[in-house]
Amino acid sequence: MKRRSFLKSAAAFIPTAGLQALALSHGSESPSSDQVHVVTAGQDRLWEAHSRGYSSILFKVLPRETNGGMFIIEHVGLVKGGPPLHLHLHQEEWFYVMEGEVLFQIGDGRKQLRAGDSVLGPRGVPHTFSSVGEKPGRMVIAFNPAGKMEDFLRATAIPNPPVQDAAFFRRYEMELVGPPIFAS
Repeated sequence: MKRRSFLKSAAAFIPTAGLQALALSHGSESPSSDQVHVVTAGQDRLWEAHSRGYSSILFKVLPRETNGGMFIIEHVGLVKGGPPLHLHLHQEEWFYVMEGEVLFQIGDGRKQLRAGDSVLGPRGVPHTFSSVGEKPGRMVIAFNPAGKMEDFLRATAIPNPPVQDAAFFRRYEMELVGPPIFAS
């Protein structure tokens, strides 16, 4: 029996267990082979370019592919600099360092991560990061749920981006808390 079929059957018998919502919130069929998209190394899902000044961003999984469930990006060529200290109102942000060394501030704590390390920025907790290694860093970031992050990055990863003040962050369901972190 397929997992989804099992969940739907179980949901009919145990609706109070929350299985009904889980079973029905996902599509009823697995993706067909023509719906599966491989995004090769060094490529953006839509072959676009997105620069934040301190890195280039590759969109790997788009919100529309997961019904808004997640958005995954890859930062390449990550150098010293980074986003201002901010928090997300409605999503977690998970970071996985693939190359280099990256300093994170999450809440009041600071942690330096190396290739293979990961850390979660929980919703509602201020966070930021900056590459601190001798070589440019590379990392993957996943947003769950996707929220308005694709729109935010499209609005800011352009030449001459708009002023990113508190009102701008609120438009994308985030709060601006402070300046970027820089290694001392």
